Amino acid sequence: MDVRRAAERYPGGDEAAGITSRHAFSFGPHYDPDNLRFGAMIACNEERLAPGAGFDEHPHSHTEIVTWVVEGELTHRDSTGHETRVGPGDVQRLSSAGGVRHVERNDAEAPLTFLQTWLAPLTPGGDPSYEIVHGIADSTPYAVPEAGAMLHVRRLGLGERTAVPDGAFVYVHVARGEVRLDGEELAAGDAARIIGAKDVEAVALSAAELLVWEMADRL
Repeated sequence: MDVRRAAERYPGGDEAAGITSRHAFSFGPHYDPDNLRFGAMIACNEERLAPGAGFDEHPHSHTEIVTWVVEGELTHRDSTGHETRVGPGDVQRLSSAGGVRHVERNDAEAPLTFLQTWLAPLTPGGDPSYEIVHGIADSTPYAVPEAGAMLHVRRLGLGERTAVPDGAFVYVHVARGEVRLDGEELAAGDAARIIGAKDVEAVALSAAELLVWEMADRL
């Protein structure tokens, strides 16, 4: 298990424009050949947008993009005609496939924090697609078959426990609160990368929200 702390993330964004970004993997000008990906995951970005701030229209291709809002509300528009608002508890997926353009903004009056995960598809190309699940239930898995991945959301009260799925590649991100994971204490923004996960358990040291990615061995 490899624990990466929130403070170790690569800084990015444009604070003058109200955008603060923290990248878990090599991204933009921050290149680390030993930190390019983990399983199917090629990016895990924490984004903070001030009211009125956002990312203007930009392209993506050959990437499965999954967004989780921690606080606030995200406005999404894309070139396939979708326009939605994403709030806490919603899972949004944009399959960029052969190519798509989108806009992401904070059009609300409160600050926005969201986590965005990029996954490499099993097969590049194809037609882009979009999906949003509003208010996903606790412990309900969300499958991204295009990338051989599954997202598990865990919401825990103080002292509650949850099993981490066994898997070839498992990525655990603490969205809120604090947990103890296999003897390691993790706080909000911290993450653990586990290879060959088996019989791993998380215990909440406070009310907590975990995003757990289970990814197949395909490398």
